[in-house]
Amino acid sequence: MGRSIDRLLADFGHTLPTTPTTQRAKSQRVFPSAPSWRGRPKKGAGWVASRPPVRRYRMTSDQAGVFWPFLTGTPLPVSGAPMGTDMLSGATFYVDPHGWVLDDAVPVTNPNIFVFGKPGRGKSAWVKAFLNRMFAFGYQALILGDPKDEYEPMCRHFGVEPISIGPGQPARLNPLDPGPLATDWNHLTRAEHSRRVGIILGRQLQLLSSLISAQTLGEAKVPVGPTEAQILRRILEHLTHATTDTRGLRPIVIPEIWQHLHSPDQQLITDLRYSDRESFLRDTRLLRDAVAQLVSGPLVGIFDAPTTIRIDWDAPIQSLSLSRLMALGDDAIGMALMCLNSWGTAARQTSQRRRINVRDEVWRQLRLGTGAVASFDADLRLSRSNGDIEIANAHKPSDYLGAGHAGSQAQQIAKDLLHLADTRILFGQDPEIADDLEHLLDLGPTARDVVTGWAMNGKGRALACVGPRHYKVALTLHPDLEAPLTDTNQNITRNIPPNVPPNVRANVPPEARR
Repeated sequence: MGRSIDRLLADFGHTLPTTPTTQRAKSQRVFPSAPSWRGRPKKGAGWVASRPPVRRYRMTSDQAGVFWPFLTGTPLPVSGAPMGTDMLSGATFYVDPHGWVLDDAVPVTNPNIFVFGKPGRGKSAWVKAFLNRMFAFGYQALILGDPKDEYEPMCRHFGVEPISIGPGQPARLNPLDPGPLATDWNHLTRAEHSRRVGIILGRQLQLLSSLISAQTLGEAKVPVGPTEAQILRRILEHLTHATTDTRGLRPIVIPEIWQHLHSPDQQLITDLRYSDRESFLRDTRLLRDAVAQLVSGPLVGIFDAPTTIRIDWDAPIQSLSLSRLMALGDDAIGMALMCLNSWGTAARQTSQRRRINVRDEVWRQLRLGTGAVASFDADLRLSRSNGDIEIANAHKPSDYLGAGHAGSQAQQIAKDLLHLADTRILFGQDPEIADDLEHLLDLGPTARDVVTGWAMNGKGRALACVGPRHYKVALTLHPDLEAPLTDTNQNITRNIPPNVPPNVRANVPPEARR
């Protein structure tokens, strides 16, 4: 017969534990009886005669998050400017472009920011609030062209008077100014001398090529090919003494370029391999006329003389107003923006302070052609090495595609610009823009619906795209300190008529009712 387990173990000196003979006392139940699902059959006890009908819903995982928010975005570091509330997690949403670039945990490789949104949805308010909050971290804002004077109240709040650029204004600005790189020229080493010459002449040549190619010849743009670029570079080297004099770099202005083209010396003709003066004048007639247009065109008296303005680089904000140019058309404003960008790049070349450069109405510059697009593209690509944050405002992503004809080089470069900013703030858009959001910005259907749905139901709502991560953010403004500075409806609320309904008048600031 086989042995049981306990007998087998006992033969080898092991005894299994036995079950205790004492019975445990039954625990007292807190609720000795459970009520029926119908409730207790007495008054006020909730008794019902039948079960309520059960409703069933079928939904996808992105819809289920409305009822059960089981998914939240990956939290960002608590650093930089607090810009509002992350609606998915309820936490404060912080924006720190430079901090994100330095943090490997955040999928951001450049500090640039693109802001898109339908007019009136809160783009300008977001930018102004961001600037105001980044001042506390030592940043300085430079508004490189304010076509609508939106930043004037903010400048005056900090005791800074905006600089007006336009016909009849005393301010003159030389976009070919070499800037601080031209200081201490005679103390530079040969290598440093060559490096600075390359930077200064490269920027000046880029500006001249952009301004010339922005002009039209019938339906086409004025061509600036290798021959024209070589002529302009030779003239720049000759006028600035960049390659012949180590004592200093001579500052020049645009009228000198035209004068040298109109009356070339024999050395220039020989260096450019022309047989005589007549052949030079014949082949460069279109180039000379295009440069002459820069001297006598709509920008005459603005960008054709030595700089007369002085920037206070210790002030928190500086703004260059272009509202006086609005009557001259979009092309004039676009060319003025290019001049301001070139001058601003030179002026802050050796500055050690971190800056936020705001570029408003950038579409006016991009539509001028390949040269204008390439100039803006260079500024975006150099922001990481310069230590600047570039902020560009536009109404919709397709604004960047207006740089040229379909399939042209200008349009392709402009389309690639959309990927030079890892941070994009998308305010409310009409449903007609949905396809642009999905195709040009690589947004999925869920993010697209947030922009065309949730963000359209309230001002200040935006989808913040930080690399591939998306956050639903509602902007928060201080009602007394920030709201007046970020208001962009001054021109609408100024001089309110007496027959305005009381409920509308109550929302108008007192200073605007006078």
